[in-house]
Amino acid sequence: MLRRIGTGLVVLWAAATAAYLALLAAPGDTVDAIIGDGADTPLIRSQIIQEWHLDRPAVVQYLDFLWRALHGDLGRSYLLQRPVSEVIGGQLAPTLTLAFSAGVLGIVLALVLAVTTRRPWARRASSTLELVLVSTPPFLIGIILLSVFSFRLGLFPVSGDQGVAALVLPAVTLALPVAGVLTQVLRDGIDRALDEPFVVTARARGLGERAVLVRHALRHALLPTVTLIGWLFGILLGGAVIIETVFGRPGLGQVTLQAVTSEDMPVVLAVVVFSAFVYVLLNTLADLAYLIIDPRLRRS
Repeated sequence: MLRRIGTGLVVLWAAATAAYLALLAAPGDTVDAIIGDGADTPLIRSQIIQEWHLDRPAVVQYLDFLWRALHGDLGRSYLLQRPVSEVIGGQLAPTLTLAFSAGVLGIVLALVLAVTTRRPWARRASSTLELVLVSTPPFLIGIILLSVFSFRLGLFPVSGDQGVAALVLPAVTLALPVAGVLTQVLRDGIDRALDEPFVVTARARGLGERAVLVRHALRHALLPTVTLIGWLFGILLGGAVIIETVFGRPGLGQVTLQAVTSEDMPVVLAVVVFSAFVYVLLNTLADLAYLIIDPRLRRS
């Protein structure tokens, strides 16, 4: 656990540093971003430089950013003039709801497809569908779903936050590629498990094929799948930022898009650090889940 926590801290530092350097190298001037459409005079520019300590060397500003982030201070938004924690905290719930819903739906679809498509013809059809879903950008899937189920059939709202109905299409959009990846990995794991000696023993004891598949092979196939789940939830969080923009939903997507276009560095950095934190947390939980799935790891 200490090793995993140490690795996680290194990942967080690397993500924050990469984002900071990328924003530092981006074209544009920080003072111009803070002024926006306001009055631009030498006095105002001087006051902004002093207030935000922009006259310090870049290395000092970077170390100051790391020190404040270590103490939970993510700074103040250039555009909104509010603490970044308030800006992100107010939009966090819709994004987490979307990512969690998509993740659960993707896992359920993967389990159903991996277990039910065992016949050769069903397997070929499912594999083709999975390849298409994995190869298609999520935003394109979202546009297709919008065109069919919102514009043409009128079954779901086009955009906005209108309860569960407005969550369906964005969640399905994110879940389909996830289900495609997980189904492929889970099916391969089941195939390998069915060739193990313990399956022969289970069949010799009179267990039916369905019982062997669900009670024995499926459990042994879960380890690589759990590894992917930890990674895919991080992908879901990043994908939610794009899908929220496509569907016009509130959340970190709108905040991030506005922060990037207005060069609001504190907000962009906070989103990157938060995404990295979620990724590290979920992968650590996935490592702990190994001990529950495979008791042999607890004894080793």
